[in-house]
Order: sequence, then C-alpha cells, then structure tokens
Amino acid sequence: MKLLLRRHTFTENSTIGSLYIDGLFFCYTLEDKDRGLNQGMSAATTALKKIFSKTAIGYGDYNVILSQSNRFKRIMPEILNVVGFSGVRIHRGNYAGDTEGCIIVGLKKGIDAVYNSGDAEKALMLKLQDAVKNNQTITLDITT
Repeated sequence: MKLLLRRHTFTENSTIGSLYIDGLFFCYTLEDKDRGLNQGMSAATTALKKIFSKTAIGYGDYNVILSQSNRFKRIMPEILNVVGFSGVRIHRGNYAGDTEGCIIVGLKKGIDAVYNSGDAEKALMLKLQDAVKNNQTITLDITT
C-alpha cells in the first residue's frame, strides 16, 4: 500500500496536506511547521533545524507499520526511521499542538486545523489493517 502525503498549505504554526492511498485522495493532514527537513539530512543537521514538538518530519520515503503505542495505549500507524524523531505516529487530533511531530488526519480542513479526525483515523486504520492482513508493505512518501 502506497501512502502519499502532499503538503500544500504552510503557515507559521502548521502544515496542511492531502493524503492519498494508492493514488486516490483519502483525507487531509495536519503537521507541525515545515522547517525544510528531508530524510537525507544527517541527525546533526536535523537537530539544528528542528524545534522540539513544533517541527514536521522531513520530506522523503518511509515504511509504516502498525504497532502498540505506549503513549496512546492502542495499536496505531508508526512511521519508521525518521531522522531526529522517535515514536512518530499517524493519529487523530485537531490542531498543531496535538501533533508533536506526528501526522494528524481529518476529513475537513481549516486554518491550522483539521476536523472529523476520529472518523478519518478509524477509516485509515481499517485500510491499513487490511493491507497488513494481505501481507502488503505500507510506505509513505512525503512531498509537495
């Protein structure tokens, strides 16, 4: 399964994008501010640009798994091998303060916000669980 996140709306507080699954629009996304990170940067360069809990993860290609979140106490999508970040998840929320580097999903978008997030997360989890059941690799490409 191929997830594509196209970032398109940038503010001082957040980044809004569109999430596609296998080429079809699925929902909107909300992340922290895009500070120009990319997956090819070293950990040292990432650390210089990153502001803890206020920076979107870097552009690039990632593998995604479903795993138990100690923080949220449930199975959630986890984005693997994000330079300079740990425990990056895709989950529900509404505002940039809910992200801490994670990707928030929602069915509607606003200024620095997404809405109907619980519904988006539930639908995404069903699709990801089906992919896992069918032994599909889940990838995420973050681009503009």
